Amino acid sequence: MPSENTATTEMPPAQVPGPDQTTSPRHSPVSPVVTLADVGLTLASRAGDVEILKGIDLDIPAGQSLAIVGPSGSGKTSLLMIMGGLEQATRGRVQISGYEFSGLDEDSLARIRSRSIGIVFQSFHLVPTMTALENVALPLEFRGDGDARNKARTALTEVGLAARVEHYPAQLSGGEQQRVALARAIVAEPRLLLADEPTGNLDGVTGRQIVELMFALGRRHGTTLVLVTHDEHLAERCERVVRMADGRIVGDSAKSESDALRTRATG
Repeated sequence: MPSENTATTEMPPAQVPGPDQTTSPRHSPVSPVVTLADVGLTLASRAGDVEILKGIDLDIPAGQSLAIVGPSGSGKTSLLMIMGGLEQATRGRVQISGYEFSGLDEDSLARIRSRSIGIVFQSFHLVPTMTALENVALPLEFRGDGDARNKARTALTEVGLAARVEHYPAQLSGGEQQRVALARAIVAEPRLLLADEPTGNLDGVTGRQIVELMFALGRRHGTTLVLVTHDEHLAERCERVVRMADGRIVGDSAKSESDALRTRATG
């Protein structure tokens, strides 16, 4: 279970989208998309408390592509999970797409994710008993979108799977499953797309295809992209690289404005 957040700043309940709301928070003029201030994460273990993240400060503006790199155990994935509301910080401030995460329950966080955050996992996390179309429609159906199936079909077409919408995950290749996962992540047009080692389970050629697709979709939808990777070449594709070690940010380098504009134009 995630640790209880001890921060005292809470978002008024009225700001959390309810299950019957259809207005997406992505249209709110919020910048930066990600604000983390003195964020810490401590988890209990048999040997005692383990400090996973230590005083993380990070702002990510709208539309930027950012890579988080570092050795295994440095806290990269934990940081990504906090941004996605899948793990709660034990201290500090977490604001994503204008929403304060402190003190929110799981249902509130899930509603925010369904509107504002897309997540791509290394291991796909598709529901095996659902078709590609049903998997992609799931986050829209969760929020009560009556046009979920049509939007899911459009998203699958965007990732090149128009002919595979009725196939189950077991009938798809690894690359096709990751395309379904990517379609599911972008179907609600989120302000923020998080990717955890998105090419880790794919061969080199398929991985490069997924990367090209991910950056192209990010440019097309104006999405802020944050990805965790061990691949330095992939990290160089981003406008900004954050390096982590031992639960801390130890490096933060951004391209010049002109280079960033070229990166945003070409991925």
